[in-house]
Amino acid sequence: MTKTRTLDAVGSGFGRRGFLSLGISSLAMALTDRFEGSGDARADGLPLGQAKSCVVLWLNGGPSHIDTFDPKPGAKTAGPTKGIKTAAAGIQISEHLPMLAARANHIAFLRGMTSKEGNHQRAQEFGRTGHQPNPTVHAPSIGSWIAKYQTRPGLELPPFVSLGGTSYGAGFLGKEYDPLAISAPGNPPDDMVPFQPLSDARDARRRAVLAELEAGFAQRSGDGQVHTRDAIMDRATKMMRSKQASAFSIDSEPDSVKEAYGDTPFGRGCLTARRLVETGVPFVEVTLDGWDTHKDNFNKTEKLMGTLDPAAATLLDELDKRGLLATTLIVCAGDFGRTPDINDNEGRDHYPGAWSAFLAGAGVRGGIAHGETDGEGRKVVKDATTVPDLIATVANRMGLDPATVERSPAGRPIAVTDGGNVIQAVLQS
Repeated sequence: MTKTRTLDAVGSGFGRRGFLSLGISSLAMALTDRFEGSGDARADGLPLGQAKSCVVLWLNGGPSHIDTFDPKPGAKTAGPTKGIKTAAAGIQISEHLPMLAARANHIAFLRGMTSKEGNHQRAQEFGRTGHQPNPTVHAPSIGSWIAKYQTRPGLELPPFVSLGGTSYGAGFLGKEYDPLAISAPGNPPDDMVPFQPLSDARDARRRAVLAELEAGFAQRSGDGQVHTRDAIMDRATKMMRSKQASAFSIDSEPDSVKEAYGDTPFGRGCLTARRLVETGVPFVEVTLDGWDTHKDNFNKTEKLMGTLDPAAATLLDELDKRGLLATTLIVCAGDFGRTPDINDNEGRDHYPGAWSAFLAGAGVRGGIAHGETDGEGRKVVKDATTVPDLIATVANRMGLDPATVERSPAGRPIAVTDGGNVIQAVLQS
């Protein structure tokens, strides 16, 4: 079927004054539409997944593929890191990822990732949106698409949560679909308790006054953002009063569980992500920063993998044990790869031409490596995978047609990805 929606907000990056100076009333009247092909299958017949949640493990800065998921034993580019066998026949990954290696039967390694974006800011936006950055229009992140289209009846928490990082927002879809960013995972969001205790009656009176002021402002200014601000405030109020908000705190978890994930912000983020998935949050991103290893790559990468390995492996284990892995998509990716050649500072530099990511859960075929780089990890020689392909696959698993379109404030049709194709080879038949 075809749906038409009203655009409630315009892209991020503008303050209130900026919105007013641009004449928001005209922009907020833009209409959005959607291609036909929703439901159980796309127009091309490719079935959509039925995942309920997606957890993205974002390796900020760009990890070396050679030192993580695509080792090159014996090559001059290999460095000191050795490969080890995994539970999947014929697949090796870094020796510093033994727990993920033991769970490789759940994982599809994408060794043919390739991009043209070698700048961090551009690559980080590209990696979340599937659109190369364009100053004239800010495309929404895949998390924001999911937040808008995959509603969850009864969910009183934000549909898109970012743990340990800021992620990337909703672009022209509007701030209503931006992520809730929590810098200290494992703890509730800031300001969950009112500054001073208020009775329900007094709180209701204050809100009524605010609503009257906002309505008057909207009438005088034509500010289409009033609706968005009201929606965000209502969502925040609902979350503050909800028992579901306890999902943000890991205090009630057994010490053994906390220790399994690792006593790190990323470990606590992955544990929180599991709790949010159990509560019904459809999209969670957990950031592990520090992968921009121009210097001392091997020591830094070993330490980072020591953080990634237990957290990601335990997340897989706990989701599987709770029967949630089949309906939860796990995505592990970063900005880009790093150079096969080692620089004079024992580091590796930016390298978008060839890199790795992985998928697990939600109908993904585990125990495979899709894509291949040459013997030194310099170029993709088989089954190249683009960033839009990866985003299209995430959308597909989450039940969203990658061809879904919204119109920007200028009327330009923007799809979920810029020409991405679902990676069918990594999906169960």
